[in-house]
Amino acid sequence: MRNRKLILGLLSPWLIGVAVFFLYPLGATVYYSFTSFDMLTPARWVGLRNYSYMLHGDPYLWQALRNTAWVMAILVPCQLLFALGSALVLTRIKRGAGLFRTLFYLPSLAPPVAATIAFVFLFNPGTGPVNTILRWFGIQGPLWFTDPHWAKPGLVLLALWGAGNTMVIFLAALLDVPVELHEAAACDGAGPLRRLITVTLPTIRPVLLFSLVTGMIGGLQYFTQAVVAGEVASGSADITASSGAPGYPDGSTLTFPYWLYAQGFQRFNMGYACALGVVLFAIAIGFTAVLLRRTEGFAA
Repeated sequence: MRNRKLILGLLSPWLIGVAVFFLYPLGATVYYSFTSFDMLTPARWVGLRNYSYMLHGDPYLWQALRNTAWVMAILVPCQLLFALGSALVLTRIKRGAGLFRTLFYLPSLAPPVAATIAFVFLFNPGTGPVNTILRWFGIQGPLWFTDPHWAKPGLVLLALWGAGNTMVIFLAALLDVPVELHEAAACDGAGPLRRLITVTLPTIRPVLLFSLVTGMIGGLQYFTQAVVAGEVASGSADITASSGAPGYPDGSTLTFPYWLYAQGFQRFNMGYACALGVVLFAIAIGFTAVLLRRTEGFAA
């Protein structure tokens, strides 16, 4: 009994934190998802009406789901591959390695809002330096964040530019690969590509899995860059002042978290926003469980 009290006392900060900042918000979100709640008047129980509307009446839900799926299928893998490639290049640099590592990492320190605003201005189709340089070579640049076909590729470029955090993780893992393994493979006649496939990647499997899982969860929560890019490109400086269809241009930047935010804090449909939050949480848990199950033994 004495040991139990001691253990509970030592665990109490963690238990209180989990209860206050996770369990209570989660329980409240689930409860409000079954209500009509505008944050101004008392919540009114409506049962499964929010979930029914989600499936049959929401005009933007499926667009938000498609865009979020695109982020997870295209943006996240591109970011991981770019970070891994950058880390591989940096491990080969002998002179000035610290300087180059700093230059690759610095963009990730920029605040997401400021970085996105800068990117939108850089890729401005009329006056931005990117299209200006392309015109010097006789190339007509795309409309980037004002074109629904180019807005998401523009977000991919933004993700590649800010991949420094993941790059540092990969770099640490690559530098920890035993040199003896590469030397043994080289003695057996393995070339650089063969050594990468048979030595480097298997050795850093746990780091690859960690980065993949966290990247996919981040993709499900992709919000700030999509919102800021769409609103700045549309000429609005305040996301709460947007009108018409969300996700400028033409819903191409409307992600699931963006639509959740719009329902809760722009349209004051907090009950429906909570229902969207419950679905997003369930998708994240389910996707993570499936991914870990499919890759069971991959990180061993």
